[in-house]
Amino acid sequence: MAVTVNLDMLLDKQYENLPLSEILDAPVDALQGVSAGDAEKLKAAFNIKTVRDLGTNKYFRAAVTLLDLETTTR
Repeated sequence: MAVTVNLDMLLDKQYENLPLSEILDAPVDALQGVSAGDAEKLKAAFNIKTVRDLGTNKYFRAAVTLLDLETTTR
């Protein structure tokens, strides 16, 4: 089953029409609101270079899990 999702509000213009695999392998500053300077800090602190790295980072995943738990326990 094919799924269509509009990611325009999440991505910088040049990444909007790329396949998902290319978006995930794009630099983290492909995300709207993440600057090149922010990307450098993420790389220095957590070795995060791509959107995929950000999404699979154990610290960020832990934070999302904690937020999900808070939502389900309310």
